[in-house]
Amino acid sequence: MEKYELLPQQLLLEGTCDEANFFEPELPNDKYICAVHDPDYYYDFLNLKLSQKEIRRTGFPLSRELVWRERLIAGGTIMAAEFALKYGIAMNIAGGTHHAYTNRGEGFCMLNDQAIAARYLQQQKLAEKILIVDLDVHQGNGTAEIFEGDDSVFTFSMHGEKNYPFKKEKSDLDIGLPNDTSDEVYLKTLKETLPELIEKVKPDFVFYLSGVDVLATDKLGKLSLSIEACKERDRFVLQTLKEQQLPVECSMGGGYSQEIKYIVEAHANTYRLAQEIFF
Repeated sequence: MEKYELLPQQLLLEGTCDEANFFEPELPNDKYICAVHDPDYYYDFLNLKLSQKEIRRTGFPLSRELVWRERLIAGGTIMAAEFALKYGIAMNIAGGTHHAYTNRGEGFCMLNDQAIAARYLQQQKLAEKILIVDLDVHQGNGTAEIFEGDDSVFTFSMHGEKNYPFKKEKSDLDIGLPNDTSDEVYLKTLKETLPELIEKVKPDFVFYLSGVDVLATDKLGKLSLSIEACKERDRFVLQTLKEQQLPVECSMGGGYSQEIKYIVEAHANTYRLAQEIFF
């Protein structure tokens, strides 16, 4: 997507980041992917052996380039999680592939990057209790399915109630918002929920999916948030985590506004706030 090229350019141009702030992701070891995804599914994907039905469900044509990209996104989120433990926060400029299930892909997601990184941290004994805060406009159905019945990872999804996926899975906490939800209602709901959730879950690491498809300008969103409210959302989440001294990995998630400038500006705000709050 175009935003993956434009966003780093914008952050460098305005001085929010410099070259030293960026890292190049590496492909993860297959064992970390197979700790989350069914090995039969993963190796069929890796070897381009998915059925036509499975391919259609993902929305992408299957190719070597797609396999490489999905693995690299997962590797980037693992690396970002490690950087977050060191610096308090780190970002994957891609990621947020939360529609990928244990044994299948869908909704343009083949491998669930934050789920893979969460399990990696646990396997490496770098974290025990993990909270996933998914504020993309679409429910994190794959993430919910992967961690169903797993008390070590708490899944929280606040999303459009009448948006994709139309058959929702059961997260540990789901908040479905009606179409055209306003800035005031959205922010009030989030601010009443997140602090109590942190107190209840007591995580030692947080993954934040900061999708900007909540914007009123988004073609697929159905909510009515302004750029300012989306920024306030990120400010509240990041400030709350900073105050609680909780390391956080952010994956950018969705953004489908007709004009690319809105997508880049909203994502850039997340980075600007990370610099302001954590550094």
